[in-house]
Amino acid sequence: GQGAARQPAAPKVSSPCLSVPAQRCSQQAHSNLVQPTPGPLCQQPEAQVHRGRRRAVISSVTMPAERTVSSSSDEFTRGSHWSVHKFGGTCMAFSDRIRSAAELVVKDPGSKVVVVSAMGSHPNSPLKVTDVILTMINKAARQDPEFLTDLGALQEKHVEAAKQLLGSSPELTIFVSKLLDDIGDLKSMLQAMSIAGMSTDAFSDYVVGHGELWSALLFSLCCKQFGADVKFMDTRDVLVVQPTTDGASVDLVEDTSNARLDKWVATHGNHEIIVATGFIAKNVQGQATTLKRNGSDLSATILAALFRAGNITIWTDVDGVYSADPRKVPEAVCLPGMTYHEAWELSYFGANVLHPRTTLPAMKYHIPITIRNFFNLSAPGTRVGDLTTDLETHQGKNPVKGFATIDNVTIICVEGTGMVGVPGIASAIFGTVRDAGINVIMISQASSEQSICFAVREVDGEGAVTVLQKRFKDAIAAGRVSAVQQIRHCCVLAAVGQGMVARKGMAATMMSALAKANVNIKAMAQGSSEYNITVIIEQRDSERALRAVHSRFYLSTTPIAIGLVGPGLIGGALLEQIRDQAEVLRRELGVDLRILGITDSKKMLLKEKGIDLEHWKAQFEAEAQPADLEAFGNFLHGSYIPNHAIVDCTASELPAQHYLPWMTQGIHIITPNKKLGSGPMEQYQAVKKLGRESYTHFFYEGTVGAGLPVMGTLKHLVETGDKVHRIEGIFSGTLSYIFNTYSPGMQFSEVVADAKAKGYTEPDPRDDLNGTDVARKVAILARECGMELELSDIPVESLVPEPLRAVSTSAEYMARLPEFDASMTQRLEEAAAAGEVLRFVGVVDMLARRGSVELRRYPATHPFAQLVGSDNIIAFTTKRYTKQPLIIRGPGAGADVTAGGVFSDLLKLSAYLGSPS
Repeated sequence: GQGAARQPAAPKVSSPCLSVPAQRCSQQAHSNLVQPTPGPLCQQPEAQVHRGRRRAVISSVTMPAERTVSSSSDEFTRGSHWSVHKFGGTCMAFSDRIRSAAELVVKDPGSKVVVVSAMGSHPNSPLKVTDVILTMINKAARQDPEFLTDLGALQEKHVEAAKQLLGSSPELTIFVSKLLDDIGDLKSMLQAMSIAGMSTDAFSDYVVGHGELWSALLFSLCCKQFGADVKFMDTRDVLVVQPTTDGASVDLVEDTSNARLDKWVATHGNHEIIVATGFIAKNVQGQATTLKRNGSDLSATILAALFRAGNITIWTDVDGVYSADPRKVPEAVCLPGMTYHEAWELSYFGANVLHPRTTLPAMKYHIPITIRNFFNLSAPGTRVGDLTTDLETHQGKNPVKGFATIDNVTIICVEGTGMVGVPGIASAIFGTVRDAGINVIMISQASSEQSICFAVREVDGEGAVTVLQKRFKDAIAAGRVSAVQQIRHCCVLAAVGQGMVARKGMAATMMSALAKANVNIKAMAQGSSEYNITVIIEQRDSERALRAVHSRFYLSTTPIAIGLVGPGLIGGALLEQIRDQAEVLRRELGVDLRILGITDSKKMLLKEKGIDLEHWKAQFEAEAQPADLEAFGNFLHGSYIPNHAIVDCTASELPAQHYLPWMTQGIHIITPNKKLGSGPMEQYQAVKKLGRESYTHFFYEGTVGAGLPVMGTLKHLVETGDKVHRIEGIFSGTLSYIFNTYSPGMQFSEVVADAKAKGYTEPDPRDDLNGTDVARKVAILARECGMELELSDIPVESLVPEPLRAVSTSAEYMARLPEFDASMTQRLEEAAAAGEVLRFVGVVDMLARRGSVELRRYPATHPFAQLVGSDNIIAFTTKRYTKQPLIIRGPGAGADVTAGGVFSDLLKLSAYLGSPS
């Protein structure tokens, strides 16, 4: 018992031989040991392997005298001429990477301290050293003899790396000799643990640090082969730490460590490169210990503080710190810089940033820390420093630096009127939770003091409720506390940025972005420092919310993922318009329109990152899959882009039947399709109700007047309190052209044939002449005015003669139409004799509460008589516009103008979602 409390010295055993079952992989490691070439510094070293049937024995290697390297003649001084490099386990995974890291350091001018972690894993060398050592300790404590196999595997990994890195050289002999000595010592210690059936912290800390000892020695020997003035440092000779009160970390004993650094330099001399072990140190009792979590990073910042270094570079496998998790937000960008405080906040939420305690030594001496990618040297990385450093690096471009989430949390709510004004309630709640060993992630309390809610990990939810119900049992029984309940399946979302301090509208912008992404906020909190705004949302909304706020804040653009239904004339024209205007919209308005899907009635094309609008037709033909409107909506809803819209450019009823479920998924609808607006009232009202109650929009400007601002004008009149008396107009471009052209001396059938030949009519002109399309527009306008009008309630005068309505083909209809010219000629001549013209109009009479579609006569001086070509005209007679109606006139048909109206709705949607208006 007493021995366990002492510093476990590396035992010297009489036979430093390692015995490992020959059936395991360790035999292979032993057989790979090399015979270093004898030289002047290496007289007959031996590395002999004795194999038996069941045992493999490694004889000790004679360690040559260390080559004397003269230290720099300059006197050792602390200061900014020192730089610190830290290489993690990924950078040290196998020989090629160690060589690259050493070469990088040697080529870097100036004085350097290099801190290395233990060797990590890689397909070429899959064993992760620290993990294997920890497993080995646990096996020994459980009296599992397999720890010997793990020890052999460790030896094999390091010997192979040394052979590949150092070749047959004196440096290889030095490393292998040291390695075998350590392996022998570790074997004896682990056997002692196995005999005792237990492991103490002191023994474990001593054993676990060997990975760093070996990697640092290997790195220093590699630098020596490059001709560098280098010295290996065992940081246990320099760093002295003491545990924090919670035992979770350690604090540097700075005075003692500084004195020991001076002593180390006095003993070993001043060198251009010092390669130091990460993760390990000694406590004030002189026992080996570790720096706990993120210990190697902490070693780097501690040594930087002791050397008063000018900068620290943490080499890792990412380009730096990202504005959000790139796995959830593909458009996340690598931040050029951030402050220490921002790094603290983001690391709390699990972002791949420095641990808060790691930054403290650097922060004390204002030493910037740069996080760089060892595998992408062209990337400048992220510089973490004080506010002045950050302003130089980041230039204050964004008030919010990053966003992060904590998934799978539970909200615990404690409510009751008996809590109001009672001191100590919060203390009792959080003391109870603390005593149960449950960590509180976030706290929110209403100013009325009637409720306190806080977030915990989902696995702790039941436990928190149980202990609180037990603690407040009497208060619950008395009614002072009404409920202790949990809300599961939640997520914490945080926005972090020192630029938010004293900046107005930050919280409002974040809440607005979430609302427009159809994300509900369950609780929120903001510290008085204003560095962090935190909200709790539903877990299912986690990624969509993260993308929405990232887009709104950081990118300062409004991306919209678009699915196009119907790539025909109108849809095709819309795609061309978006393609031609996309760059202008991104540059000037911050609007990013991306077509993720295109579907017709038979096939659909889906692309997660967007369809190339230069070649969409070829892609649609070559890569499309069978059409499925439900799957189409699901794909769009699942996009990483936070805002989604489906544009229906068909005239079909089928897409309209999917509007409601699409909108329920948070997908906005934009359409010139009149089927929903004039369809069953119940379906129409359900879609409009959902649009009012959520931030999911339904825009349909193109349903009446194509690209003319008809619906927008009517909305403006109604919403500003004007009273609509009558809407009257020529709503069909086809019928406008026919009756603008039709004049005395002409046959009606000839005019229809001319319109068909010029492409003004549908393939079957009866679809225009029967008046149904105009009736649909009348229904849409009437409903917008507040009239509950079904399509069947509107009397329609059809211009298709009764005998021709049932003929089977358009060709037969056109062939027989001249038979009925006489009746239309008579109406035209009667109108002309009275100085009037014929016009096919739709009417919404709000005073009579009715709608109608018919062929009417108008004086030649009437605005409706002044039309040319296929123009539309709409007259609004209202309370404000009584004497002179408000008139809108212009092209009301054609693919380009209709697509323009749809495009306008898309931009209107982007304005609702946050783009500049």
